[in-house]
Amino acid sequence: MVNRKTAKWIRKAHRYLGIFLGIQFLMWTISGMYFSWTDIDEIHGDHFKKSAPLQTSFNDLLGTSQLATKEPIQSLELLEVANEPYYWINEAQLYNARTGQMKNGISKEEAQQVASRYMLNDLEIVKIQLVDSVGPHHEYRDRPLPAYEISYETPQNLKAYVAVENGAFQTVRHRDWRWFDFLWMTHTMDYQGRDNFNTLLLRAFSLLGLITVLSGFVLWYISSPSIRKLEKKIK
Repeated sequence: MVNRKTAKWIRKAHRYLGIFLGIQFLMWTISGMYFSWTDIDEIHGDHFKKSAPLQTSFNDLLGTSQLATKEPIQSLELLEVANEPYYWINEAQLYNARTGQMKNGISKEEAQQVASRYMLNDLEIVKIQLVDSVGPHHEYRDRPLPAYEISYETPQNLKAYVAVENGAFQTVRHRDWRWFDFLWMTHTMDYQGRDNFNTLLLRAFSLLGLITVLSGFVLWYISSPSIRKLEKKIK
């Protein structure tokens, strides 16, 4: 049996570790409950969007040799911007596929038309603004910039984002997604990028959590009357 001094030290360590880790344990529990009780499709904002639109078919498109690009073509994608066909070449240049003219980004009006292909028709736009830089915690982080942020009149503070360079619809953000993002940050303890499970902070808290649980089992063992009776019988 563990002596009284050692038992006291284990109790003290268990108590203070519990206090220190308690808030993080609570956040892990709350965030885990939130994740298990929410529909990930709703978090992605699918209920604000139409079913994925089909690529429009176009006729009389120019060949790549008729474009004014001097760079060798490594990638080419046919995009639709405001009912017009465009070639997105090398993920850097946008050309009208009918006129061959290079396009330097899309306008607010074109961004609104792009968003209307994806978003529900009954959503009312209240503001469109250009976003050319974001911080590490912005809801539009790690996506192409600049972009148009399109705000809708909804209780969920719904926003859609369209890239300026090629007019590609990017994503939607709303209240439930922001809660999910915050809780995911507290769950992974990655307070910069959200998705790194190998941070020293998470490793340290996981290790301390394991120590806390194990010390609890030790305390149960050394204070259990049944264990004491069993040990006396063995002796």
